[in-house]
Amino acid sequence: MNELKQRSVLQAKRLGTVNCRATDPLSKLARRMADDDISALVVADADGYLAGIITRSDVLRAGLESPDWRHEPASNYMTRDVVTVTPEANLEHVMHLLLGRHIHRVVVVTMDQGRPRPIAVISDSDLVIEMVDAA
Repeated sequence: MNELKQRSVLQAKRLGTVNCRATDPLSKLARRMADDDISALVVADADGYLAGIITRSDVLRAGLESPDWRHEPASNYMTRDVVTVTPEANLEHVMHLLLGRHIHRVVVVTMDQGRPRPIAVISDSDLVIEMVDAA
């Protein structure tokens, strides 16, 4: 287990994110989440920089709060203060972040011109799979 904890995010996760825009309607995002069986989308601005994250729970909240939730933009329900890590972060650090902040995923970013560019998402599910594979 110690070897697993010391592995970097980059060693454990393939690169790539599923992105959307802040202006995208929730109906489009909910369909994408359902079709691709994913629990969150990274919200990126027009230049590809991190703007937020929107989860299935955010969509559920919209459904409770807004009778016209389907047409609401992601920006109305996304989390803007995203917990991020660098590709060099070790898995133990990520585990502490997830448990300490009561969240299910972090966005892996590289800094580009002083702004975060998302390159991957690592979730609690990814970490459990890593634990099982290392056992």
